[in-house]
Amino acid sequence: MNFLSKLFYSYRRLAKVIKLFILISGPGIIVMLADNDAGGITTYAATGAKYGYNLIWFLILLLPVAYIVQEMTVRLGAVTKRGHAEAIFDAFGSFWGWFSLIDLGLVDFLTLITEFIGMTAALSIFHVPPIITIIAVTLLMGFMVLQGRYWTWEKIALVFCALNLIYVPAAFLVNPPVAEILHDGLIPNIPGGFNNEFFFLLMANIGTTIAPWMIFFQQSSVVDKGLQEKDIPWEKMDTLVGSCFTVLIAIFIIIVTGTVLRGVNIESAAQASQMLMGVNKYLGTFLAIGLFDAGLLGAICISLASSWAFGEVFGWAHSLNTKAREAPWFYAFYFITLLGAGAVVLIPGAPLVLITLFVQVIAVTLLPAALVFLILLLNDGDLMGKYKNTASQNFWAVIIVSAIVILSTLYAISALFPDLFK
Repeated sequence: MNFLSKLFYSYRRLAKVIKLFILISGPGIIVMLADNDAGGITTYAATGAKYGYNLIWFLILLLPVAYIVQEMTVRLGAVTKRGHAEAIFDAFGSFWGWFSLIDLGLVDFLTLITEFIGMTAALSIFHVPPIITIIAVTLLMGFMVLQGRYWTWEKIALVFCALNLIYVPAAFLVNPPVAEILHDGLIPNIPGGFNNEFFFLLMANIGTTIAPWMIFFQQSSVVDKGLQEKDIPWEKMDTLVGSCFTVLIAIFIIIVTGTVLRGVNIESAAQASQMLMGVNKYLGTFLAIGLFDAGLLGAICISLASSWAFGEVFGWAHSLNTKAREAPWFYAFYFITLLGAGAVVLIPGAPLVLITLFVQVIAVTLLPAALVFLILLLNDGDLMGKYKNTASQNFWAVIIVSAIVILSTLYAISALFPDLFK
């Protein structure tokens, strides 16, 4: 009886822990899985096709990088109850505040265009006209934000996060060689040597793992959800789970293209999907559905990151818990951004490739500054109290920022002088 009683109470404690995690989780999982957006899926597909399984080890190294950065936003949001844009304005003044806000708005808008490019390309495989895709997506995202509850928006977003797992069964359809994956993927190596193409894909994979909008989005999401300091351990776990899933999904995409399309130059995930259709219609369908879902998740989060940030700075009501009549400017900005990005994709002859390249250049400019602001804020004892960064946290944060600054600089140089690393 004593054993059964202990077992029963252990079960109840476990059930309580799971219930609390489900209630508090959301921002971390959503932001990390949304990071596997349309551009990210293309990057992973191209990486697998070019180098097979050889860069899996690098993706695994990026897991703690993503977690360390996003964990800081959790503490900052829960302690200050302010979004990242507002925190920068208050701490560093209007010059740096406007610098970060304008850069964020520009790169978010351009990135949103790339999400629509991915979604329209994915559904075009199923003969859905781009204008129908854009209208349907806009209506769906409008419904998500206009229903007046953050909690409802978050649960719908989590459903699309679950759909992101479609790449897992896709990998099993290709019967991948497990021994080869373990040997080539887990042992660090530089296939073909360090050259410009390798460096480009390396930087692209870093860019799909951590992006400026993620910092702004998760901090505002933590605030809008109303998380408190006592919730920080749970939200850290939420972020860790999301980090693990985002890397896991990236690995499965690389396994798919590395097994079936190795040696093929991939320019987009839509192209990879069409090629895979010829191998296995279910495989190609899974990749196309995953591409659409990735673009949708990215659009869901990026559009809100901008709206939250501008709402914080201009003093608009900017919560998903408010109705449209209570926060007209917040929702107007959201829909103008959404419709504007969708309209660009429909422009005949629009320089979509140039836009994608411009997104990368702007992101290179914004990311180091965003990370430096984040670390400085986390070291403000008056602002953070007992939740300020420890010496260990600062050590790893500085290592990450230094590495990204160096690599981002080299990446920018390689974009300007493509023959330099040959």
